[in-house]
Amino acid sequence: MHTTASIPAARRPDGATAITATATATATVTRADLADLADPACASATDSGTGTERATMDPAAASAAAGRRDPAIDLVRALCVLAVVVLHGIQVGITVTGTAPVLEYTTVNAPWYPPLTWILQVMPIFFVIGGFAGALALRRLLARGGTATDFVVGRVHRLLLPAVVTVSAVGMVLAWLGILGVPAELLGLAGIRYGQPLWFLGVFLACQALLPALLRAHDRAAVRTLVMLVVAAVAVDALHGLTGIDALGYANIAFVWLALQQLGFFLADGRLDALSPAVRRSAGAAAVAVLIGGVVAGIWTPDLIAHLNPPTIALLLVGAAQTAALSLLRPALAELSAHPWIEACTRFVTARTMTIYLWNLPVLLAMAGVSAVLALRDGMPLPDPSGLMWWTTRPWWLVLSIVLTFALAAVLGSIERRRPARPTRSSRRALQAVLLGLFGVLIPLLAGTTVLTAGAAVGLFLAALSRIRAKVPREDSASPPRVRTVGR
Repeated sequence: MHTTASIPAARRPDGATAITATATATATVTRADLADLADPACASATDSGTGTERATMDPAAASAAAGRRDPAIDLVRALCVLAVVVLHGIQVGITVTGTAPVLEYTTVNAPWYPPLTWILQVMPIFFVIGGFAGALALRRLLARGGTATDFVVGRVHRLLLPAVVTVSAVGMVLAWLGILGVPAELLGLAGIRYGQPLWFLGVFLACQALLPALLRAHDRAAVRTLVMLVVAAVAVDALHGLTGIDALGYANIAFVWLALQQLGFFLADGRLDALSPAVRRSAGAAAVAVLIGGVVAGIWTPDLIAHLNPPTIALLLVGAAQTAALSLLRPALAELSAHPWIEACTRFVTARTMTIYLWNLPVLLAMAGVSAVLALRDGMPLPDPSGLMWWTTRPWWLVLSIVLTFALAAVLGSIERRRPARPTRSSRRALQAVLLGLFGVLIPLLAGTTVLTAGAAVGLFLAALSRIRAKVPREDSASPPRVRTVGR
């Protein structure tokens, strides 16, 4: 989720092109696989392990296999969200040059930043968890008589509804600041910074829309499906390295993230937990060793956040190591999550994940704007990035950004938890909604967030939400015959 510092403005069009390619893939696969039929293989997948495997499952894994929420997974998801908030808070900075404020990244060329990214690069495990949670949710839905379309409709609603509120608010604030006379250049830069992290919304939406099709492939040929995605990612990386054409590298927006989501299916099945701890430790250590070797050899940059743009197979190694660690630590994490205050914090964050993510950058940009006003009007000193004063004040900056972001989430989080009214059962309408949502993300990602692009994005999001609402009467019910009354 945390890509703010890793997407230079000059490279945004390639990222947008990659999301367009992902949208095309969604259209190709989803329409065929979102038929209103429950797949028995999916419905029974949680019981597909052998008796020996089920007997060796720890309580957290057994809970997941039984279709209940996994407290360890929820805790890790909440920690991922917190890591994103912290990383964004570190990245955003404001200085004043002469009489003009300058919005800048505090992490550019900072020697302390690459080692920090080895802790705060949580995107791989977040997509693994997305696959884990999505697989269990879909299987529960199918077992209750639901369909893959129902799953996609729910995901579209959960992801796009909070985005409508946030993007609308950002557009209105930009319009207000323009009326007040804030320089257009500064507003443009702020709009670009806000629009960059929206890539996650589009990519996660596409991955979740493709999840029913890929889960069916997993149930038929689990290892082969994962290997095919990994091989495709390696091939893209190789072509990118040989040709130097960035557009080729952006194809991995599909292959890398889908492979990580696919790895989450193995976690949901209990297959990873059925492996011996020694095997999981060895696999995780091997992934870390290959990653370190690639960095030392100069194949990859040590800045793991930079591997998001475009995605590289280094993220697959990070995800493999993180997944192995999660599998080994699940019992301890489940026990830790049982503490009342940790459980309460976890529930708060996991119920408002997208709200927190979408509002974190606006909060930080607002904090930067207020700091600039105080510096220009009252002479408040603004510390140079990485200086002693910056390190002294940055913890307070982070605490304030977390408090404000979570306060907004407390107020607006109920929007994310609303259920769709009259959800459609039409796979065609669900597909249209996904594509509309993806194009809505493309606009601010490609052109930056302005009053115009925010309005266009919101319009597309609203159109997507309207497509997942069933017609009245319901689409699957026959209309009663019309009776003509003849007057005397």
